[in-house]
Amino acid sequence: MSYFTNKTVWITGASSGIGEALTYELAKQGARIIISARRAEELKRVQQQAGTANIYVLPLDLEAAASFPPKVEEAIAAFSQIDIMIHNGGISQRSTVKDTLPAVQRKVMEVDYFSYIELTRLLLPHMQQRKTGQFVVISSVMGKIGTPMRSAYAAAKHALHGFFDCLRAEVWKDNIKVTLILPGYIRTQVSLNAVTATGGKLNELGKNIGHGFPADKTAQQIIRAVQKGKFEKFVGRPLSQEWMALHLMRLFPTMAIKIFKNAVPQ
Repeated sequence: MSYFTNKTVWITGASSGIGEALTYELAKQGARIIISARRAEELKRVQQQAGTANIYVLPLDLEAAASFPPKVEEAIAAFSQIDIMIHNGGISQRSTVKDTLPAVQRKVMEVDYFSYIELTRLLLPHMQQRKTGQFVVISSVMGKIGTPMRSAYAAAKHALHGFFDCLRAEVWKDNIKVTLILPGYIRTQVSLNAVTATGGKLNELGKNIGHGFPADKTAQQIIRAVQKGKFEKFVGRPLSQEWMALHLMRLFPTMAIKIFKNAVPQ
């Protein structure tokens, strides 16, 4: 029997990329899955391709926080419980600090940070009442380092680490786990959908993303980290430049900062 058999997992950002890959992998593992994203038609496509009846489609706009309370209630009612919440939905950004409009900075923070913490706040009483649960947060290597053209995105990801590390310290006595996932370059549409300085879509596939680690293999790495109850886990190509960047930042921060400031955004 799989670790996920008869567990209910709620995944945001499930219509593409890592979220879609996680849906397929968890379906193989016997989980009951709630999939959310803005595009209902894409969620239905994922539901059909997963080939299981144990998937509930719950459209959700991460910028519409006022809609969250009834959405959380609907998610809990779908299978009577939620065991694992995977915060995965989000957007990236490609623009300099000087040129990025305040509205764009706020949009990225709203989607990549505030939506996560509000959904967590609303779902937490359910897990505390049941004395079990796990929050899985898809952060980024950018949650630990800083490079040009990523100010809003890195700020949101750094904030996630502070918030969820504090949450872990508060809820461990309730048998609630928190796992932070740090993807490197993963082959998804993240750069295509990244916002520019004025809020438009970049519509460019970055070289590093285009040659990134496959999303399906990334999902398998994430699932192993969830099973083991890891506090924090890098996922992506082993011994890659992103993996090395994390270790360089931890061991030799001054050297790392000097290197990162000359990084070429891709």
